[in-house]
Amino acid sequence: MAIDYKKELETASKTMILVHDPDVLIRMIVRMIVQKVKVSHANILLHDKATGSYILTVSRGPRGLKIPAGFTRMDTTNPLIRLFRERKSDLLFGDNAVDYNKGKQFLDIIANQELNQLLKDALYQMEIFETVTCIPSYFVDELIGILLLGPKEDGTEFDKTELDFFTALTSDVAMAINNAQTFKQLQQAFSDLQNELARNKRLIASITEAMAAAIDAKDHYTHGHTTRVKDVSHLICNRLMQKKMPGVDAKFVENVHIASVLHDIGKIGVPEAILNKQGPLTPEEFKIIKEHPLIGENILKSIDGLDECISAIKYHHERFDGSGYPEGLKDGEIPLIASIICVADAYDAMVSDRPYRKGLPKEKALAEIVSLAGKQFHPDISAVMQELYQEGKV
Repeated sequence: MAIDYKKELETASKTMILVHDPDVLIRMIVRMIVQKVKVSHANILLHDKATGSYILTVSRGPRGLKIPAGFTRMDTTNPLIRLFRERKSDLLFGDNAVDYNKGKQFLDIIANQELNQLLKDALYQMEIFETVTCIPSYFVDELIGILLLGPKEDGTEFDKTELDFFTALTSDVAMAINNAQTFKQLQQAFSDLQNELARNKRLIASITEAMAAAIDAKDHYTHGHTTRVKDVSHLICNRLMQKKMPGVDAKFVENVHIASVLHDIGKIGVPEAILNKQGPLTPEEFKIIKEHPLIGENILKSIDGLDECISAIKYHHERFDGSGYPEGLKDGEIPLIASIICVADAYDAMVSDRPYRKGLPKEKALAEIVSLAGKQFHPDISAVMQELYQEGKV
């Protein structure tokens, strides 16, 4: 029975978003490859930032472990590591994946002696691991790891569909591993700070802004968006405090600050190809984008003390008339904190340039917010935005 690789990739990607333990994540991926694609064995070399080396983290075949975890370490001078870190694999193979048999053929035609020797040494490393195909895993430009695949059990070679699947999978794995490592560190940081919240507000703000920077680094075309949403949300909060709106106090303002910085944290779970697409999204791609509030909630729900912030993150795309997502809340059902971020987020989205359109002039964006008061936006927040615009503050 033929494998539906697109479906398998979608299932794996959705599962990876929910796994915050890097070790569990890697074991899950290798097990899936061995079981679904029927390879004799699969190994993952993973970058260890502490030592700068690449460690054999998981090695598995149909009958269990092949090589003990941590048994093999490679430093950055290893020819196989160099082949990928220096992007020589792109030059030789075009699609990143290094095929052993093709590599052997290239040795007879590569005139550059240094490159020829590097490939020869890298192929020898593959022989040691009984590997027929290697697929690198990059996060931005950093080599996170290498997937080493043994031959298929039926003796056939990997076809293009399978190699494309592995390439797409390793791209998602790199993102998921980076996210899992980051959130494991951040969760520990939040846990350590929990008993000292009052004295460490500035440190918590720095951590949340570092998380936001990770989003901006991934979503190239919304770089700086988080900071601008935070600033506009802060202006709205200050005005609401001046108006003595019930519930808007110093604690509320603090929560708005954290929530505005983290409002798009769920985009870490959205493929970069969608976030950075140079054109309008397809309905299927937009459906994936619409999952980011729930992904954000799932990422942060285990951290104590962020309940109000999480509600803002989850509901900042709800609309006053009930036509928003993820739950179609309306009017008073939507938390005020979410309504504030909704307006600030929409305003910045309208005035910011995109690859496929220029940003609107501020006056047109403001007119849109006013015209949609009571429909998309909370009427009181729309009115505050109008005041801030008239005073030249936004």
